[in-house]
Amino acid sequence: MIAIIDYGMGNLHSVSKAVERLGFEAVITADPQRILEADGAILPGVGAFGDAMQNLRNTKLDEVAKFYAASGKPMLGICLGMQLLFSESEEYGRNEGLNLLPGKAVRFQGDYKVPHMGWNKLSFSQAQSPLFEGLEEGHVYFVHSFHVKPELASDLLATTDYNQQVTAIVGRGNVYGMQFHPEKSGELGMQLLGNFLAMTGSPRLQQQV
Repeated sequence: MIAIIDYGMGNLHSVSKAVERLGFEAVITADPQRILEADGAILPGVGAFGDAMQNLRNTKLDEVAKFYAASGKPMLGICLGMQLLFSESEEYGRNEGLNLLPGKAVRFQGDYKVPHMGWNKLSFSQAQSPLFEGLEEGHVYFVHSFHVKPELASDLLATTDYNQQVTAIVGRGNVYGMQFHPEKSGELGMQLLGNFLAMTGSPRLQQQV
């Protein structure tokens, strides 16, 4: 079973439906026990970093997420959920994140359109990652005004170009993050999500559609 962590912010149902289309059981839940028992966990997110962290703290799900990451089972942050994995964000002042990965979310700065919205091509920084098994670089769909600057190059798995190099996929050990929405990113997005789900070892309920 794949737990989609419900802390009151995020595209929960679209992620859940994508997991189910790939043949896995998905449960949207805020129950710590159900999350910790899951084969894999997904932390989605839409909205402001500070509000998201406050919701996580109010529900104690910040500690659940940290405990889950420490368990060694695969965990994936999507969009804002990826940014929450890092140490901090400068969105509306300094806000502390889950600090599972060192780095900071900063606002795009320059004479170009913000938010970054649309299809951009991925460039795999670490093609040997199991997340990319059997895949080729292609386009995925982004919607974000802040982007993450990881402190460690080894945590950077893929980038895209939007007037600069932009962090697209991160990972260390069992913890992964995608800045884009894989469930809205066509075939490549679903393949990336499928590769993550395969890492969980969760039993398939049906054939992939």
